[in-house]
Amino acid sequence: QVQLVESGGGLVQPGGSLRLSCAASGSIFIIYGMGWYRQAPGKQRELLATITNGGRPNYADSVKGRFTISRDNAKNTVYLQMVSLKPEDTAVYYCNADLTPTGSTRAKNYWGQGTQVTVSS
Repeated sequence: QVQLVESGGGLVQPGGSLRLSCAASGSIFIIYGMGWYRQAPGKQRELLATITNGGRPNYADSVKGRFTISRDNAKNTVYLQMVSLKPEDTAVYYCNADLTPTGSTRAKNYWGQGTQVTVSS
């Protein structure tokens, strides 16, 4: 069974930094695109950044210049480095991946369970 597990969330002061990780585990043949989303209370889930299998990133305007997405294909892990954090960055952060499980011929989309990021003094 394939799982995505996020880690690295927590409480940080405004202007601080956090690095989120998301590891994919299970029987995986190949992982295609991976990405990070967030959802604040009362708001829709928001796409933050994506990264292709080849490492090409893309960012939402709201986080461009402050967040950096990267991945380690050998570890099936995607990262989100966040700097200059603001109170409005407070949300549950989710990772997402398109991947083909071992033994399957079709790619499927998977979500992690989310990790809370709170930016507050």
